[in-house]
Amino acid sequence: MYAILDIETTGGKYNEEGITEIAIYKFDGHKTIDQFISLVNPEREIQPFVVNLTGINNNMLRTAPKFYEVAKRIVEITEDCIIVAHNSEFDYRILRTEFSRLGFDFKRKTLCTVDLAKVLIPDQPSYSLGKLTRALGIPVSDRHRASGDAMATVKLFKMLLAKDDKKTIISDAVKCEPMFKMETNLKNIIDGLPTTTGVYYIHNAQGDVIYIGKSKNIRNRINQHFTNTSNKSKKIQVQVAAVTYESTGSELVAMLKENDEIKKIKPVLNRGLKRNGFTYALYSFVDDKGYINLKIDAADGRKKSITTFANKQSAKSFLSNVIDKFQLCQKLSGLYNTKSSCFKYDINECFGACIEKESPEDYNQRVQELIDNNSFEAKNIAIIDRGREIDERSVLLIENGVFKGLGFYNLNYQINNLKVLETIITPMENNRDTQHIIQTYLRKNKNIKIVHLNK
Repeated sequence: MYAILDIETTGGKYNEEGITEIAIYKFDGHKTIDQFISLVNPEREIQPFVVNLTGINNNMLRTAPKFYEVAKRIVEITEDCIIVAHNSEFDYRILRTEFSRLGFDFKRKTLCTVDLAKVLIPDQPSYSLGKLTRALGIPVSDRHRASGDAMATVKLFKMLLAKDDKKTIISDAVKCEPMFKMETNLKNIIDGLPTTTGVYYIHNAQGDVIYIGKSKNIRNRINQHFTNTSNKSKKIQVQVAAVTYESTGSELVAMLKENDEIKKIKPVLNRGLKRNGFTYALYSFVDDKGYINLKIDAADGRKKSITTFANKQSAKSFLSNVIDKFQLCQKLSGLYNTKSSCFKYDINECFGACIEKESPEDYNQRVQELIDNNSFEAKNIAIIDRGREIDERSVLLIENGVFKGLGFYNLNYQINNLKVLETIITPMENNRDTQHIIQTYLRKNKNIKIVHLNK
């Protein structure tokens, strides 16, 4: 659990500042579950430059509660939480100073979103909250006021959690929460999980991720793990101390994150993804008469394929459909073995490329259209799918035909060029598995939005 906060102060000499406003959002890693926002009477004058920056003046604070009047609420809302702030060293120091004036030793673990962002979103020109959120497309209201800056930090932290593909932040949080270590009732774990699409992480008592999976219904899938009698499920049931998750909204994002994170984290109970999620591929070659031929064959990483398939039957089904769609020749597509015309020519559904009645130029144009429709080669595109919330979408970035990674963006933010997208996405490896996952998903989901990007 996290207490994400921002504090506005009077300014002044080191350790002589007073709090003028505080905002705390209690965040469970997915949503805000409690909040506390209040002006605070600092019992001292506010520096003029601070008044100009925040708009908070001495008159506004005369009737505001003094710190000792809000101290109990601050202790309660931050209890058993890790304090998160943008430049947490400052906010935590100010809080400890105020509590020490009351004779109370206030101690909490802290996380700094500046430090996290420098690791997870490197090479930004500035890591100030205003400039960083602007670069990442995070909407901010009431800048330099505690509630606005704290909410912006919540949104930034949510993005950082998504970018933390090794799950270091979550694993450290699990270690800090004794409730997880004492949790022996599997039903209680299940009750705390959502029915949404996403990736889930099963932790042991040390906080280590021991299993990663994905599901369109996380709660149901964990329930299956906890009730199944397979060897893997029995090991999970014995070792589980906590289950964390990341909602993705999009099944495609969940599949890609699972594939990527299993390889990076290597959980002990994941036997790893299948060596190949695909066994067959569609290839093309030009025959001695100049026609582009298509051929289904066993997947071979040394050869350049158009697209890949889980099995031969799905490859044949796909090829049959595109032969009809693009009016291609069965013989030149490898589905009709004959030395003369194909069956479709005999029923007037083929233009005669099989017997050289149609020119290679005309025929190849349609084959090339098929290849272009099912290949990312040399393309700069964004694949848009569902987000985690109503006002959000997920996005995959393909640059020059190479899968670069994925992320989420708010609908108020325009996605139209590569530079903007590169700041939002979590980088991922481009390999045959990711290409297969993306191509298969797009074949099955025809309504996915694809945006062609400007460099």
